[in-house]
Amino acid sequence: MFKDLFHKRKYATVPSERERGDKQERPKRDIPEGLMNKCPKCAAIQFSKELDKNHKVCPSCGHHFRLSAWERIGMTLDDGRLSEFDHGMISEDPLEFPGYASKLEAQKKNSGLNDAVVTGEGAIGGFPVVVAVMSFDFFSGSMGSVVGEKITRAIEQARLRKLPLLIFSTSGGARMQESILSLMQMAKTSAALAKFQSEGGLYISVMTDPTTGGVTASFASLGDYNLAEPGALIGFAGRIVIEQTIRQKLPDNFQTAEFNLQHGQLDRVVHRKDMKSTLTRLLDMHAVKEETGYGG
Repeated sequence: MFKDLFHKRKYATVPSERERGDKQERPKRDIPEGLMNKCPKCAAIQFSKELDKNHKVCPSCGHHFRLSAWERIGMTLDDGRLSEFDHGMISEDPLEFPGYASKLEAQKKNSGLNDAVVTGEGAIGGFPVVVAVMSFDFFSGSMGSVVGEKITRAIEQARLRKLPLLIFSTSGGARMQESILSLMQMAKTSAALAKFQSEGGLYISVMTDPTTGGVTASFASLGDYNLAEPGALIGFAGRIVIEQTIRQKLPDNFQTAEFNLQHGQLDRVVHRKDMKSTLTRLLDMHAVKEETGYGG
């Protein structure tokens, strides 16, 4: 009985465009590229301009998006001004590694950088400082001979000018296309830092996502203060390699900034919006003394 009742009922339907023979397509909206950003952690979508206003930190989950070297300089240095060192220093494929020269040119074009670090002198909170800022968008921030040389020269400039040194690290590790020349940079930068610090120089290291491999095993971990951004991946070998080696399951938060802080590898995890004020306080604590030239 109920079956018959529903069977006899007629329903109105709307024919599709194909059934109507309507060949006119609805006009497509042109959405400018880069207008929106999707958070890789929580998948929230934000307008790019709003994300920029929030220091490129997701307002939904706090995920810190990666920054280019010049974006970080703009956020950190007074008026975003930097007197750059060694701008024209570039790698010339010292080992003639197959395909490396063409990849270098592509990386320069895509990133707008000559290599994976920008160095120079600027000011933070009115305090002069020598800075080195790595950029993950050039060869994944890998450390080759140019990166190591520029950082070493920045350390030397800080020593000679008796200024505090600040390095923002982000890297996938040593650059395999330069082999032993890349690995040598670990010792060279560490030796330069040892000389700088033995003379009373202040070095603040800030690790951002990700800081791994030879960079972590050298200058990134040698700061008088070792800071990091929330959620940053910090470690030497990869998680999978470690688990396969020790045959144990690692904690879910292994190698995060918070994990490293908990285990004594960091002094503080600092939100990006608080980074400049934190650095200013540290520089103020170690303000230059006229009689020594270095902070006490």
